[in-house]
Formats: sequence, structure tokens, C-alpha cells
Amino acid sequence: MIPVILSGGSGSRLWPLSRQLNPKQFLSLIDTNLSLLQATIQRLDGLEIQSPRLICNEEHRFLAAEQLRKLGMESANILLEPVGRNTAPAVALAALQATVEGQDPMLLILPADHTIKDIDAFQEAIKVALALAMEGKLVTFAIVPTYPETGYGYIEKGDEIGGGFRVNRFVEKPDLATAQEYVLTKNFFWNSGMFLFRASRYLEELQKFRPDILSACIEALGNGSQDLNFTRVDRALFSACPEDSIDYAVMEKTADAVMVPMNAGWSDIGSWSALADAFAKDADGNVLKGDVFAENTSNTYVHANSRLIATIGVEGLVIVETNDAILVARKDQVQDVKKVVERLKQSDRHEYSNHREVYRPWGMYDSIDKGTRYQVKRITVQPGAKLSVQMHHHRAEHWIVVSGTAKVTNGEKTYLVSENQSTYIPIGQVHALENPGVIPLELIEVQSGSYLGENDIVRFEDKYGRA
Repeated sequence: MIPVILSGGSGSRLWPLSRQLNPKQFLSLIDTNLSLLQATIQRLDGLEIQSPRLICNEEHRFLAAEQLRKLGMESANILLEPVGRNTAPAVALAALQATVEGQDPMLLILPADHTIKDIDAFQEAIKVALALAMEGKLVTFAIVPTYPETGYGYIEKGDEIGGGFRVNRFVEKPDLATAQEYVLTKNFFWNSGMFLFRASRYLEELQKFRPDILSACIEALGNGSQDLNFTRVDRALFSACPEDSIDYAVMEKTADAVMVPMNAGWSDIGSWSALADAFAKDADGNVLKGDVFAENTSNTYVHANSRLIATIGVEGLVIVETNDAILVARKDQVQDVKKVVERLKQSDRHEYSNHREVYRPWGMYDSIDKGTRYQVKRITVQPGAKLSVQMHHHRAEHWIVVSGTAKVTNGEKTYLVSENQSTYIPIGQVHALENPGVIPLELIEVQSGSYLGENDIVRFEDKYGRA
């Protein structure tokens, strides 16, 4: 059994914490030590599985690789999507990749941004589903509903089969009255988006119902390439692939769809109100994260990321603060956060895509200050990491080492810069920065010049394939 972790979402409903270039699956929203992606992988401990395969957007590749590295999974395969085409093509790529390698494994399809509280119940449902999948069934995991949710699709169960049930039908997101009826009948379950089936069975059904998707994926993978642990598919061919979900493309059409109920404290963390429900509330019904003073406040979620938040006389709100944006919303309107994100995108605001902190394969930088003809960044370089050998046409850089030791290439010279020392890189000078030590290197970079954009970089060499 190979877990296939789907990690291509944007998580726009959890803005301002979740951003285009650092979406929710890479954030530590529940467990302070693990991102949602890392928690998804860790809850598989104890199952007989091969190394998980991750499918993610190409622009998240180094972020994903670093999170896997922290779990000791440096060699795990990461399949890169140049563009998003929904779950049916993504899983087709994973299934094709497995069969090309001469295997025909069971594929356990798991979104990277779900939370599950009862790991034992989760793993027990997988064992039940595995027996059904070995008989050629395509299994979906159906969540026992705890309230009439209108934001999820539903599955109606049919006759019992091997510890699960045949799927009578899939139902679109209902209105409140219909959802209330579904919960009362106890025949309807939330559609989780988790699946288990043999790779060849999925490909057979995809060939039957959506041969256009399958042929596009075959061509895109066949014309792809391997780059370190990254599998790249052909951008043009995959961009031409039709978009569709597993549900629409296969599960709603196949005669072999079965469901296994799961009652494991599941949530897809699809909104701020859903995230708030994942935590225990205080006596006033509040969830307070970070440096928060709440006075006469009730039924409110407050997340302070970088400064103190004080609330007085408020009720039923979501308040989320980062170092470059603040969200204040009524709990019953948090689904509209995506409208704000769309406006930010249309306005070409950086808050749509990036935090002040930006992650790179070598570490990260925090844009501390910016003005006319200058910019200040705090740069962290991981042990053994090296920035590309590069040059800038329009800016000079001053580096002041705060902690650790920097190995600097400055034109023809290479030298070490220690704590409390500094160096200067003139405009047009070929240069590189490296951390030769065993602790993170931290430095302050002061840029000055007529243009300070990130695209003023000419790379000559790069260990991460960006030159």
C-alpha cells in the first residue's frame, strides 16, 4: 500500500495565515510541532505501507521537501504539478508512476490538509477498506456526520458489503433543511475525499469513463523528467489535461464504488470556524491563540501571531493577526474570506501570495523594512545550505552576521564572516552566500539601489536547479 498525499490546495479560506506560496497544509495550525502535511504522514505510523508519495504544486516543491526532510524522509518521491487539474488527473499520475515501476499497489489517497483526532479509528477503517480494495472495489471513506453541515458533499449508503456499504449515490452540498434531514436518517455521510483502491483498477475505470484524462496524463508523465527526488511532468501536455475530481470522473460512475464509515474526529479545516472547533474553548466559548487579552468577549476565535491583541465587548468574531495583515470577520461569514483573497489577487497585492517571511530551499528571509531605494531583510540560511552564485544589476548589498558563520564569495575572493562582522557586495558583483557551520546562519541584509525586486537576480550556479 502506497499513501498518495494530495498537497496541491491553496487554502484561501484560511487567509491571512494561509497564502498562495505557503498554504495551510504546510502550516502548524493544530499541533505546534507538525504541519497538517506532516501530521497526515505521521498518523500512518503502524500501518504496513511503502514510503508516501507527495503530489504538490511545483512552486511548493522546496517547502514540501523540507517538511519531509524534517520527518527523516529525504528520499521520498514528490510528483510536481505545473498547474492544478483537480484530483482525478493527480491520482492518475501517481497510479501510472507506480505501474510503470512494475508494481500494482494499493493507493491510499489522503488530502494533506485534514485533521483526525482518533488515529486508531482511522487506521481500523483503512484495514476494513483494504480488504474491499483487494476484491477490486474502489473505496471512499465516509465520515459519520455530527451536525447538519452545508459545506460538504454527502454519500448515501446502500447494502452492506464486507464491513462497508455499497454507495447508493453522491449528493452535492445541500441546503440546511436537507442537511438536517440527512443527519436524522443516519443513511448519509460526509464525503471526505479519502480513497483506497488498486492502481490498475483506478486506471481501468478512468479509461472507461474519462479516457481523455488518462491519455493526457500518460503523455505528460511519459515526456516528463526526474530532478533530484522530484518527478516533473510535461507542462504543456499536462496543462491541456481536462480538470475533474475523482468523484465526478470515476466514483459517481463506477459500479464498484463502496464506502467505509469513519468516526474518527475528522475535519478538513476548511474555514476559520472549522479551525476554531478543533480546539477546546474556555468558559466564555473563546479560543485564544498567542498573546491575547480578552475582556467581556465570547464565542470568539483570536489568533495573535506577532503582537498583542486585546478585545473588549465582542462576540462571535474571528480575529487573525500576522505581521503584515489582520482579518476581522463574523463567524457566520468566514466562508467569504476567499472573496477578500480574490480582491487582493486582482489588486496585485503581495499579501495574496506571500507572507513577510518567504521560504526558500536554503532557508528563509523576512522583509523587515522597505523604503525608497532601500530594503532590509533578516536572512536565515540552514546548515550546509548555499544560495545561488548570482549577480544584481540594480542593487548593492550589505551583510551583517548576527549568529553563525557565513562563507562569502565576493567576486574573485572567498572568505568567512563571523558574528558581529559585515561585508559589502557592490552592484554587478558576482557573489554567493553559504553556511558552512552546523547551526543556522542569521544575518541582516541591507539592499540599496534603484530597483529592489526579487527578479533582479542573474543566477550562474545553483544546487537547487534554479540557474
